[in-house]
Amino acid sequence: MLRGMTTVSYWAEDMEAARAWYTEVLGVEPYFERPGGGEPAAYLEYRIGDYQHELGLIDARYRPAGPSDGGGVIVYWAVDDVQAAFDRLIELGAEPHLPVTPRGEGFNTASVLDPFGNVLGVMENPHYLAVLAER
Repeated sequence: MLRGMTTVSYWAEDMEAARAWYTEVLGVEPYFERPGGGEPAAYLEYRIGDYQHELGLIDARYRPAGPSDGGGVIVYWAVDDVQAAFDRLIELGAEPHLPVTPRGEGFNTASVLDPFGNVLGVMENPHYLAVLAER
């Protein structure tokens, strides 16, 4: 059945701005780019974190028709300090979505809206660290 997350995709109206913003946030350049037919890239992909998860940016021209509110889904990326991560994202131009919220011992979450309207979640998660330690 489900074996783990492979790629999280976000839409962006301005791919050049999205590339610049996410490269600043992540501290790495995208490792893959699909050209956009003489325009900015149609798709950019970054590999990030301990498991090299993929974060894809897709030009909003390719967004499927229909509802686009995400159905309330938030993907949380593991961080060491949720407050520091939340504060940095806000400093870089994101808007608060959900404040830092304790979810149980050692579990804390927060989320922002990136400058392109996508929800980006961050989380302190002891389970993540335990799985990483077993690797």
